[in-house]
Amino acid sequence: MVGTNDLEKSTFFYDKILAILGLKKVTITERYVGYSNSDDPEEVKFYITKPHDKKPASVGNGTMVALLADTNEIVDKFHKTALSLGAIDEGAPGIRSDGNYYGYVRDLDGNKITAKCIVSK
Repeated sequence: MVGTNDLEKSTFFYDKILAILGLKKVTITERYVGYSNSDDPEEVKFYITKPHDKKPASVGNGTMVALLADTNEIVDKFHKTALSLGAIDEGAPGIRSDGNYYGYVRDLDGNKITAKCIVSK
């Protein structure tokens, strides 16, 4: 779950980048939107939400959401699409110290998000 100060704008952003990872919007309220895998629509995997305390959403220092991707190409597309929609680059796609493939962005509210592909050894 990540907080947002503009649910409509954030929903547009996440609709685009989460579709690349096989997640689709399944729950919509005035306070939050939930996304799930296409093959399991009852199990919400990711939420964007206006904060419950009605204060502005803010990012957590050291906080990051990691989303799994099936291939390196999907990570590349996730990263490129996020940037085209206004995200900030936090690390271009590539192999990291654990041997897996990641691409990092900050969403429209500054939340750090990564797509990760586990590389077989």
